[in-house]
Amino acid sequence: MLSDLMPGQVLARGVCRHLLDLGFVTVEELVPARGLRVDVMALGPKGEFWIIECKSSRADFVADRKWQNYLEWSDRFFWAVDGNFPAERLPGDTGLIVADGYGAEILRMGAQTRLAGTRRKAMTQAFARHAARRLQRLRDPGVTACGVCP
Repeated sequence: MLSDLMPGQVLARGVCRHLLDLGFVTVEELVPARGLRVDVMALGPKGEFWIIECKSSRADFVADRKWQNYLEWSDRFFWAVDGNFPAERLPGDTGLIVADGYGAEILRMGAQTRLAGTRRKAMTQAFARHAARRLQRLRDPGVTACGVCP
């Protein structure tokens, strides 16, 4: 139920639904490097990676000091906000998505910076492992990031 989700998770749900319609597959809370955790990582039909950071309030955005470190891990970077967010506060060279729990709309495409081949390979492997681990945890709740708990 949507009422069980945190505001950022509600935005992520709508973003993931919209991106699926565009041919992307997504995972949430992927760690591309130590100290970083992206809200939504999307893998497109041509192998492109998009990072989407979900901001549920102005305070949430202002407190985010790491977002620029995410740029080197994707081909495009987006903010996802709700319709009441002051979008003029977001950097103009980044993408903008307006979302709710049921869908989203891309209002502005982020600048494209193609990943290097070695980085793309590492991200593809990280994405696949993250997705597979999530699926395994759904099937077997005893599975953790460290292994199996009895």
